[in-house]
Amino acid sequence: MEERYTVRAPAADRLRPKTFDEMVGQAHLVGPRGVLRRILASGQIPSMIFFGPPATGKTTAASIIASASGMTMRHLNATEASLADVRDVAAETGGIMGAGGILLYLDEIQYFNKKQQQSLLEYIEDGRITLIASTTENPYYYVYDALLSRCSVFEFKPVKPEELLPRLRAAVPALLAEHPDDGITVTDEALRTVAQMASGDVRRSLTMLESAVAYAAGGDDEREITAETVRKFIPSVYAGQFDGHDDVHYDLLACLQKSIRGSDPDAAVFYLARLLEGGDMLSACRRLLVIASEDIGQAYPMAAAITYACVESARQLGLPEARVPLVNAAVMLATAPKSNTSYVAFDAAAADIKAGRGLEIPPHLRSPLFKGYVYPHDFTGDWVAQSYLPDDVKDRHYYVYGENKTEQSAKAYWEKIRAEGGKKKP
Repeated sequence: MEERYTVRAPAADRLRPKTFDEMVGQAHLVGPRGVLRRILASGQIPSMIFFGPPATGKTTAASIIASASGMTMRHLNATEASLADVRDVAAETGGIMGAGGILLYLDEIQYFNKKQQQSLLEYIEDGRITLIASTTENPYYYVYDALLSRCSVFEFKPVKPEELLPRLRAAVPALLAEHPDDGITVTDEALRTVAQMASGDVRRSLTMLESAVAYAAGGDDEREITAETVRKFIPSVYAGQFDGHDDVHYDLLACLQKSIRGSDPDAAVFYLARLLEGGDMLSACRRLLVIASEDIGQAYPMAAAITYACVESARQLGLPEARVPLVNAAVMLATAPKSNTSYVAFDAAAADIKAGRGLEIPPHLRSPLFKGYVYPHDFTGDWVAQSYLPDDVKDRHYYVYGENKTEQSAKAYWEKIRAEGGKKKP
């Protein structure tokens, strides 16, 4: 007997939410007080840029906005679309399909070059098209200023496992209805495992769940989908990231960092061992690299270089030998002096930038003439009193020396230089 196969769209497309209430995650955008929800309620839809990781709701949000506002949605992908495609969409505004307005959803806008992006401006400005562009990259690097200034920018964030669960629970009846006579059931533990494994990707979570249902429907046994069933679909590279408690992996990384930050070498070794014994070396490597700069920082600047050397050694060796350089790094970091002054300084500077301060570069620092710039190496101590910050933040002090020996030595050095230096060299 010839087997027959059903061809259909992936579960993520078949079960795509139709309203903001059905979406998961992105509460800051689509929740009860979410920005997009309130914009939609106003009846005035501006052109927008959505950015964030794949499968976090960007396309879904655009579809909901188009549907609720009565606009016709046209979807182009910048990896293959041309200016002619954009012009074809704009031409629809003169026909019946464009009577309620055209919403152009342009996916992966970072692949449009400057000329292509600029071509969108006239359609946005004369109202023929409302643009919603999406990108997985930082739009402030990949979208040109002229277009950015005409769009509101919204960030989509990875969906947390606890936010994914309601979506998965709602999907189960629809997926099981496609196999009504097979007696398939899904445990809540299985759904939690899927939510954890999806790494914030809604599409991936639904694909995993659909695969598990198909697996159960394809045989006469294992009608109950459990966490163990789901793990059959985990690639070997993920084997160390999940265990029977699902979220323990992320807790262990946090415990490793908190133990090192708290200068407890015993706890640091323990949590590192938990991670490595679970087979997850790469996450431990990444976290140790972060710790070296975030928690040790200026108190022992060489910690970053030493940790990097240990991590590279571990990557060359692989497990089990990799445990030797990694535990050396963990103990060194745990017993090193601690300072977070550098990244605290960065956060303070970033806050000013986000507030719109410091936009105008001081004239004497601008290329190519640098008029008024004074060359520090012409002065004793290789330093001269000179302002480097923009005028509106010139009195800010972002970096504050820590109390550790290294930073206090640097502070004393610069206090001496500023008191005695700054004189023109002979």
